[in-house]
Amino acid sequence: MKDLYSVLGVAKTASEAEIKSAYRKLARKYHPDLNKDNKEAAEKFKEISAAYDILGSKEKRQKYDNNEIDDDGKPTGFGAGFGSGFGGSQGFGQDGGFYSYSSSGNPFGQRGGSAGFDFSSIFGDDIFSQFTGGQNFNGGARRVRKGEDIAYTMNISFLDAALGIEQKVFIGNKTINVKIPSGSEDGQTLRLKGLGQPSPNGGESGDVLITLKVQPHPYFKSEGNNILLDLPISLKEAVLGAKVTVPTISGKVAVKIPPYADSGEKLRLKGKGIKSRNATGDQIITLKVITSKSKNPALESAVSALPDVDVRNF
Repeated sequence: MKDLYSVLGVAKTASEAEIKSAYRKLARKYHPDLNKDNKEAAEKFKEISAAYDILGSKEKRQKYDNNEIDDDGKPTGFGAGFGSGFGGSQGFGQDGGFYSYSSSGNPFGQRGGSAGFDFSSIFGDDIFSQFTGGQNFNGGARRVRKGEDIAYTMNISFLDAALGIEQKVFIGNKTINVKIPSGSEDGQTLRLKGLGQPSPNGGESGDVLITLKVQPHPYFKSEGNNILLDLPISLKEAVLGAKVTVPTISGKVAVKIPPYADSGEKLRLKGKGIKSRNATGDQIITLKVITSKSKNPALESAVSALPDVDVRNF
């Protein structure tokens, strides 16, 4: 049985606004229109939509938290899986054991359970273990439960997300070393297996779910593995060409501006983008010609001497 809070990557104490925000972020990420022919994304979208259908409703969420409905929204209360209740085809034996009748009126199944119906799903394993020494009501091994997941939001800089970094954080009363891979994106969730809350009855521990919040950079942007940069250049540099120094995510480099460069023209720095496991991106530079706002008689005279040129095709 999956935990719907873990599906949305939020804590059980999350507010309605936090649940809605988490759902919207995941829905945008896995929406079928943005993931053509991606079956895994389609299944993930269905899963988070089903989780929000319950947790996004105040009434359904309360029932889910009280174990009145399961993660599919189906009732879990006593009698939820019976046809006509105790007055119909089910009842109690003379010695207190449960039994069931088939359509022919003959009992089937064995005392202590009815046709495979799992009473521990209603009352919990611990009630039966008090009488059976750790065995469930049907005589099988006691079901262990996974520990709770821990949701955590981590703020990181644009460069740390692009280049990757290892960072220590304090989560769940312990210090955890988190390795953030290069090319990480805003809203991405990292799962740290087994570092969540311990199981209440000897099962595996839960996970830590870290949602990354990437801070914007003053002049860099990312597009896949490529880094985008707008580069202002003067009118003189645009006309005559120039060699200028520009920043990259790995340091400064010299770039040659060709003569008669236009505003909007793009230059590509090969291999200066994000290095991920599968590929290395480039840095794409978009030139922005900046004219001076200060009065310049010499510039005006030089420009006035130029021949008229029709630069429009409309």
